[in-house]
Amino acid sequence: MTDSIERIVILGGGTAGWMSAAYLKKALGDTVSVTLVAAPDIPTLGVGEATIPNLQTAFFDFLGIDEDEWMRECNASYKMSIRFINWRTAGAGRPEPRGGTEHGDEFYHSFGLLPYHHGIPLSHYWFDRHWRNQLDTPFDWSCYKEPPIMRDRRSPRWLDGTRATNYAWHFDAHLVADFLRRVSTERLGVNHIEDRLEHVQRRPSGFIDTITTRSGHTLRGDLFVDCSGFHGLLINQAMEEPFLDMSDYLLNDSAVTTAVPNDDATHGVEPYTSAIAMPAGWTWKIPMLGRFGTGYVYSSSFATEDESVRDFCALWGLDPEQQQLNHIRFRVGRNRRAWVHNCVGIGTASCFVEPLESTGIYFIYAALYQLVKHFPDKSFNPVLTDRFNREIEVMFDDTRDFIQAHFHCSPRTDTPFWQANKEIQLGEAMQEKMERYRAGLGINIPATDDVQAYYGNFEEEFRNFWNNSNYYSVLAGLGHLPEKPLPKLAHMPGALETVDHVFDRVRNDQKYLLDTLPSCYEYLTLQHS
Repeated sequence: MTDSIERIVILGGGTAGWMSAAYLKKALGDTVSVTLVAAPDIPTLGVGEATIPNLQTAFFDFLGIDEDEWMRECNASYKMSIRFINWRTAGAGRPEPRGGTEHGDEFYHSFGLLPYHHGIPLSHYWFDRHWRNQLDTPFDWSCYKEPPIMRDRRSPRWLDGTRATNYAWHFDAHLVADFLRRVSTERLGVNHIEDRLEHVQRRPSGFIDTITTRSGHTLRGDLFVDCSGFHGLLINQAMEEPFLDMSDYLLNDSAVTTAVPNDDATHGVEPYTSAIAMPAGWTWKIPMLGRFGTGYVYSSSFATEDESVRDFCALWGLDPEQQQLNHIRFRVGRNRRAWVHNCVGIGTASCFVEPLESTGIYFIYAALYQLVKHFPDKSFNPVLTDRFNREIEVMFDDTRDFIQAHFHCSPRTDTPFWQANKEIQLGEAMQEKMERYRAGLGINIPATDDVQAYYGNFEEEFRNFWNNSNYYSVLAGLGHLPEKPLPKLAHMPGALETVDHVFDRVRNDQKYLLDTLPSCYEYLTLQHS
């Protein structure tokens, strides 16, 4: 009798379930059987999902799926950044159709690569110039080539398909789930059972032995993957693993969402996600062909459901009596352990933080990567499970801290919600990072000038996901700046004297991209035809 894992049972469809099925079957091949059990599909609004740039390299390339193929199947569009609107001052009304002014109360958290000069990120040179009143252009427009093309809604690819810059994607999550269901069952050999969970049978050791469905299927597995969402039917309910509520870090616990038609030919398709600050939270806008998905993420302690609907519909000029709206309550936090005995939680069954930095999909494939890296046999060596749990804990807590910093460092105090965010103390790890930032040292700077290689290494990304450029983009965008420049720069006169050519190169790249790139609408229309 072999000691190797032979049977994997996944509970739950949706994005997490089908990503898990495809990834695990591809990674382990014919050495395991993978069975996914999911309730019949529940209709969704298609309000959009946003991602981060390594989705293709870390997930779809691993599956051997071409980018253009899955984009066409999933109504996908491009995302070069997150555009933050009204995070510094109270704003009223809908963002301008053409993207507004260059340097008003908005800033981009760009996915572009931050240039280095003499081994130091350009962010430090920018602040040195800014501190000495030698430069008044905002950080994003000074250090990245992407802001002008995002403002003008250009594509991140030329018409021949060549990449012009780094980017992520927007898509309909239910279309991705459906596409991966077909890939999993038709190409990879995953078994699919449409049914609902009825009973979980555990062994005296605490391990799951079988699950029984409502129609009478009894499924025995060696490893069970819980993708049942916020219900946590296996990891929380059957295994009784506690969920660690973290609403003392982040106040938002609710959302109202919808999809809104868009006249692409007139207004174009924005190649970025918008995050628009609101009285009791923020609203996302995720553009896709023909419409955009949107949702108001808010705190129920500071806005009622009726108030959130009123403000949300007013933002987009919608009639709340006529618009189809979806209301969501969510839990913020993570399981104490993501992997318990022979049960692993993936997706929102494991952890959840509001999608301000588009980390939901990333949490799924990052956890799958770590699961395969620490894949067990039937003995379930605790060294493997403990190491996996530690990786997920650090990933989540680091992201939670980064999200909290958006609210904590925003200068807005115009409503009780924004005031309350200033009163919540940052976590110990985040306080240390902020001390480094205020001292001019930056945060988690890669120890290499080869930035492209760094960002192409998923293992390095996982360990240092929120790095110097992420923090500088957000904190500088909020007007939260270091107290002094990086002290080391004072001893590098040659670098300070020659950095002008790097800023010049950024401006030249901006002009070249504006002159040569098609509109995002033009490219997407061609790609999806």
